[in-house]
Amino acid sequence: MDEDVLLRVEGLTRYFDVSRPWLNRVLERLDRQYLTAVADVSFDIRRGETFALVGESGSGKSTIAKMIVGLIEPSAGRILFDGTPMSFASGSAMRAQRRRFQMIFQDPFASLNPRWHVGDIIAEPMRTFGMAQGAELRREVGRLLETVGLSARDSRKFPHEFSGGQRQRIAIARALSSRPEFIVCDEPTSALDVSVQAQILNLMRDLQDEFGLTYLFISHDLSVVRHMANRIGVLYLGRLAEVADGKRLFETPRHPYSRMLLDAVPDLEMSGRRRKRVEGEIPNPIDPPPGCAFHPRCPLAFDRCRSEIPAPVSIGNGMASCFALEEAQPAPMA
Repeated sequence: MDEDVLLRVEGLTRYFDVSRPWLNRVLERLDRQYLTAVADVSFDIRRGETFALVGESGSGKSTIAKMIVGLIEPSAGRILFDGTPMSFASGSAMRAQRRRFQMIFQDPFASLNPRWHVGDIIAEPMRTFGMAQGAELRREVGRLLETVGLSARDSRKFPHEFSGGQRQRIAIARALSSRPEFIVCDEPTSALDVSVQAQILNLMRDLQDEFGLTYLFISHDLSVVRHMANRIGVLYLGRLAEVADGKRLFETPRHPYSRMLLDAVPDLEMSGRRRKRVEGEIPNPIDPPPGCAFHPRCPLAFDRCRSEIPAPVSIGNGMASCFALEEAQPAPMA
């Protein structure tokens, strides 16, 4: 494994049993039903970079995030952290790795215990991993609060006494308290006012530079992703459609779905470039279409797309999964 790679995901798959109750299945003669949330996803995240996952709701972004931090066990595939496979069956092995990565959740209020003081919330990871106690613990909590732009005196307050942006700063301080190397950011600004989003994003970039952090950044907001990500993975119905460097994806998207997503971004510069209106809806993941899942919405689809699942094709430092790549090379976007 490349020493520069901190996290590697190989063939990650997760399905959920959404069958009706046993008695209903017997009486109505129904088979079990499974929802495939993630299907054969593979990517690497290098040390110190921000790798973003984008896609419509239901594409599997948050499911991948929860599998990486150990909240959900994969149905197939494996996750390697710093070259070591994550062992979901062994609690002790998982605990040894768990200190090295943390997660920032989407809703800063729901992710903070409303009955705990802020100081206790931030100190909990340090207590769990036996990193500090007593006066040292209190000093570290105060230092973390000041690091994220709050006051050490705020440790005696409750989460409801803060604004949304301040609560997300508390969540970031909690994530930093175990001194992690890798942080999963699951839409960390989507629940915040637009005026506050930029402050939180700039704080996260500053902390990344200061502590040498590696981010998996999940978002549906492409303008935020463009500001944050070094590389981007585009998900559609649980599969990776494209992986590319951030700048290259925005200038020359290779997959038709990537182009569709970018066409939906408002053209604030009023460049006058031609756009294609977003058409169709994401299919039912319980009963996905055969072949390439995007073919019902794809303007480039042909017969092969309707019967075969495209394999990833290497393109520079990235990849794309599309049979039409050889026939339809997109022009650079203005």
